[in-house]
Amino acid sequence: MNRLTPNDPALQRLIDRVNSARSAGAQLCIRGGGTKSFYGEAPQGEPLDTRVLEGTSSYEPTELVVTSRCGTSLAELEALLATRGQCLPFEPPHFGDAALSARERGATVGGMVAAGLAGPARAAAGSVRDYLLGATMLNGNGEVLTFGGQVMKNVAGYDVARVLAGSMGTLGLILEVSLKVMPVAPATLTLRLEMDQATALSRLNEWGGQPLPLNASAWWSNNLIVRLRGALAAVQAARAHLGGDLVEPEFAGPFWDGLRNHDDEFFTQAHAAVAGGASLWRLSLPPTAPPLALSGELLVEWGGAQRWLCSAAPAASVRDAVAQAGGHATLFRARDKSAGAFAPLRSPLDRIHRELKKAFDPAGVFNPGRLYPGL
Repeated sequence: MNRLTPNDPALQRLIDRVNSARSAGAQLCIRGGGTKSFYGEAPQGEPLDTRVLEGTSSYEPTELVVTSRCGTSLAELEALLATRGQCLPFEPPHFGDAALSARERGATVGGMVAAGLAGPARAAAGSVRDYLLGATMLNGNGEVLTFGGQVMKNVAGYDVARVLAGSMGTLGLILEVSLKVMPVAPATLTLRLEMDQATALSRLNEWGGQPLPLNASAWWSNNLIVRLRGALAAVQAARAHLGGDLVEPEFAGPFWDGLRNHDDEFFTQAHAAVAGGASLWRLSLPPTAPPLALSGELLVEWGGAQRWLCSAAPAASVRDAVAQAGGHATLFRARDKSAGAFAPLRSPLDRIHRELKKAFDPAGVFNPGRLYPGL
């Protein structure tokens, strides 16, 4: 394991490619495994493959910190952490072909950070941004910049590094990141309770105010599924308190993996509906928001804060309903994204996004329009 240095031949090739593109007025499309190419606006520009820069630079299990390069396979990183009983608790999705293993799907560490997506445990464990300690990036001027650090107590530059999470590669090429990792919980248990959406939202909000080891939740088709995770005594006490039917591990594991990677029954049906002209929306809402009066199939996660809607309803109707409830809607999958993948930004957020882009990538080399048209 070796840290990334300016003399690394793979890094030099990337720098040369960026400098050449800037000089020629060309644009580059950053691509790792391509598992999230559907997300956001349509990719534009000449492909820039990040997988030439791979490997885990350092791993300190006792410090709960790992540093990996952008092209490192996410599956390989998680396998490495598993050897020491540790994990990425925000459960980053792998996506890709459901028939392939996580390793074969090809999701990369750089893509994980750039997309900023998290799985079922997000509400309890935090987001990608919360675990990003430091980052090294290549900006649009061909300069290598380093922000943050490699230990949890070093907070210098913390916020700058975190800006890269969810930036969709529009600010520059993420070269290397340092991440906080966590021990795998000693006990996990999944319960199923039958109830309608309004009751499920009420229960989840009630439980959220109690000292329960509630790690993940999902409501769909009048079934609320909850995952308890933590110390064995706490999990057992919570099981007795919540009631419901126990879901055996051989069924619970695939269910949560299916939610994480969008290849369970709900998402399989949604993908088929999208192919037929419907849209899959990701609704971000206050957990206390009541059920919305929108047509379509719905799945609720994150204690009510994330709701997936597969619907043929007009984009304006969806976004208006979500905005009135205090949230925003992302057009996650659709054949037609002319309505915009992400909710339109208002001032001063729009100005801040454009100023960041200008500061990091003044010539507009990286991922043009991937977040918003013209950005």
